[in-house]
Amino acid sequence: MLDVRRMLVLRAVVTSGSVTAAASNLGYTPSAVSQQVAALERQAGTPLLERVGRGVRPTAAGRLLTEAAGAIGERVAEAETALADLRTGRTGRLVVRYFATAGAALVPPALARFRRAHPGVAVDLRLADPDDPLPEVERAEADLAIVVVRPGRASALPGIRLVHLLDDPYRAVLPKGHPLAAQRVLDLADLAAEPWVDCEGPAGPCREIVRDACAAAGFTPSVAVESDDYATAQGFVAAGLGVALMPETGLGNRHPSVVARRLRRPEPSRSIHAAVRESTLDQPALRALLAALSPPPA
Repeated sequence: MLDVRRMLVLRAVVTSGSVTAAASNLGYTPSAVSQQVAALERQAGTPLLERVGRGVRPTAAGRLLTEAAGAIGERVAEAETALADLRTGRTGRLVVRYFATAGAALVPPALARFRRAHPGVAVDLRLADPDDPLPEVERAEADLAIVVVRPGRASALPGIRLVHLLDDPYRAVLPKGHPLAAQRVLDLADLAAEPWVDCEGPAGPCREIVRDACAAAGFTPSVAVESDDYATAQGFVAAGLGVALMPETGLGNRHPSVVARRLRRPEPSRSIHAAVRESTLDQPALRALLAALSPPPA
């Protein structure tokens, strides 16, 4: 195989017109340059230079390798520039997974801020269930996943860092005209005798948060209607079929016939985190995306 470094030395000789001039430009001795060219000629199996007066000129083989060395030099320079851009976060690609309510409330403004500062970084953004993307991050199929973390869960999987983004408190959602709607703050136990619209799905951390809070208030919800999204659940509540608990981020598009009230004793809240691999935390683009996702101090 031809030695690329020797090809670059040959190119320096051809472009400068002599071994002495090339040696001066490269910071080598003339003897070292001659040795490099001679070694390349042995690899090529044919002469690459011929003497002309006090200088040299390339043979046909020499011209071919000189042109190839020029193309290689350009590609190496491009690679060095691209690598520098990648190291500094000016280019690259980030794969992000998120769940629906985070997508509506958290991700759009964060991604807009990130793109203004890092227009050369592509972001592959796809919807996922709240607890499903963690294995994707672990397997390096995703760089960042937005997840709901169960209370008391300090870590996710080995090698995964959970970065806290925000706490998302739950609100009591009632039909307008409901007797409890006149109160600004409700005890969670006030809802014990009500029929419930369950909008947290059959399993997952959000369902556990609601069920644990109700247990702490001394009751188990009596579910009258099941729904798999907050918008549909609000419709059932508006029709008077039950009350519901929904996180603030799920109430961005409020149904005109429902009201949302704060809760206490206890106030359930879900903790939203970004899950990333420990090994990628030194990447500038990923750090910048984490910063964009973190809401500014109030």
